[in-house]
Amino acid sequence: MGHAGSKDALKAQDAPLFALRHSAAHIMAQAVTRLYPQTKLAIGPPIEDGFYYDLDPPVALTEEQLPVIEAEMAKIIKENHPFQQSSIAKADAVRRFAGQPYKTELVQGIAGEQVSLYTDGEFTDLCEGPHVGATGEVKAFKLLAVAGAYWRGDEHNKQLQRIYGTAYFTPEELQAHVVRLEEAKRRDHRRLGKELGLFSFEELAGPGVVFYHPKGARVRWVIEDYVRRLHLARGYEPVATPHIFRTDVWKRSGHLDHYQDYMFLFESEGMPYGVKPMNCPGHILIFASTTRSYRELPVRLFELGTVYRNEKSGVLHGLLRVRGFTQDDAHIFLREDQLVGELREILDFAFEVLRAFGFEQYEVELSTRPEQFIGTVAGWDAAELALRDALEAGGVPYTVRAGEGAFYGPKIDLKIRDAIGRSWQCGTVQCDFALPERFDLTYAGADGRSHRVVMIHRALLGSFERFFGMLIEHYAGAFPFWLAPVQAVVIPLTDRQVPYARTVLGRVRAAGVRVELDERNEKMQAKIRDAQLAKIPYMLIVGGREETAGTVAVRHRKDGDVGAMAMEALLARLRDEPLPAQHGSGQAGAL
Repeated sequence: MGHAGSKDALKAQDAPLFALRHSAAHIMAQAVTRLYPQTKLAIGPPIEDGFYYDLDPPVALTEEQLPVIEAEMAKIIKENHPFQQSSIAKADAVRRFAGQPYKTELVQGIAGEQVSLYTDGEFTDLCEGPHVGATGEVKAFKLLAVAGAYWRGDEHNKQLQRIYGTAYFTPEELQAHVVRLEEAKRRDHRRLGKELGLFSFEELAGPGVVFYHPKGARVRWVIEDYVRRLHLARGYEPVATPHIFRTDVWKRSGHLDHYQDYMFLFESEGMPYGVKPMNCPGHILIFASTTRSYRELPVRLFELGTVYRNEKSGVLHGLLRVRGFTQDDAHIFLREDQLVGELREILDFAFEVLRAFGFEQYEVELSTRPEQFIGTVAGWDAAELALRDALEAGGVPYTVRAGEGAFYGPKIDLKIRDAIGRSWQCGTVQCDFALPERFDLTYAGADGRSHRVVMIHRALLGSFERFFGMLIEHYAGAFPFWLAPVQAVVIPLTDRQVPYARTVLGRVRAAGVRVELDERNEKMQAKIRDAQLAKIPYMLIVGGREETAGTVAVRHRKDGDVGAMAMEALLARLRDEPLPAQHGSGQAGAL
């Protein structure tokens, strides 16, 4: 059964591919029920890169069984059954799906008195479509994985088995997708994070909290230092706020009503507290702590703020979905007439930062008022208009996601494309008329009267954890020189060159390079191989010849042997390595 309007559903312009993959999902479920007749069926929608179906079979399915299911699918495709739509009364549908508890539950939740069914051959499913004309039209498909999935996404419900697959119109398109999947597997940040000694998750500490090892912490430190300097240069003021607030704050902000399921709540001395899932209330309290004049607006408060969200363990995924993460979070308090200009500045800032990290292509989405929201319709309309005006004034192409805004305001989301074409959610810019009203945030105007401020919430990188995971996969762990945790390693040929190697180490380190000395009792080729596996940009090899001449034999991660270099020439080359401001050229390209 497909879900109209699902966030995972293919875009409207991909409707033919949507129908193809939807049909493949039905064929897969049909094949499983032929192989295991006692299987209970749940849902099977198309998604961005393929499809899945949630099943409750009488046996535990494994990936070793996928070829058997594929073979049965091939038979159904060869039989070329037409997909035929019909409508029946809900009461009749309940009887028809007797013995299928998940389908029965879905039928009972459908509005109206009629439900839609699709039939191909002996298989009938609860479905609104669309589908291709017949099973024979599905020619290029592949099943990819088996995973667990709770019914309706609720961990209190039974865990079903989810089979993922994909389908394309041609075998060539399918093969290209399989190659992309293999490349994505090679770049998986969870594997690389362990191999490169960047981070870990510790079972004793619980799921979803990240431990940065020294090399990972170095990369994070470099990113944080770069981001801090950029914010100071653009007029942001640094702040730091507590990790826990009394729930009175979260009641007033609306988080207790709209976000409670994702909050960690506790009591101390009979007083209820909440661990912060967002930084905005803390910045609001700082702004409200003193009287503000129109002359000092906008006030830009910035924090690398760590927040905690009670994500379900089943959705945690490496660095990409965690319970504790840090945001490059800022909140700008300003007059309404300053709004569009400030939003344009923020978008320029965001594109500058994305280019610095090597991301040149992006997608921009504008998310509008959801069904559940705080504030007034007039405030929401003004906020949405300001976001639209800022995007259009800057010539930024965008798409609209109706009803997907935050509960307190509409937002602009930036999605970046990585080295292999995948889309990642990154920064966000939100316009908010509601929270200033709830916290009575005002400024003294030129007329001497009190006026309400407007508030912008924005994060350029978003979650540092998620962004770090994206960077690892974008660069396949081979970070550019300015980001690399170890930029160079000095490798002495024998123990006799260790003293000279230490001299080289000291001079390179004094130049500000993150450099290490490999004085293990290993052969030089083994040390070079290990440095390559660690994706270190420079290997500085010193033997007797180099010691006598006062030089270094330089090997580059990508370029191979560079040759012998005098120390001054080496230091000049390292100084000339591109800095973040030199990455990319021109405005990042919209897709």
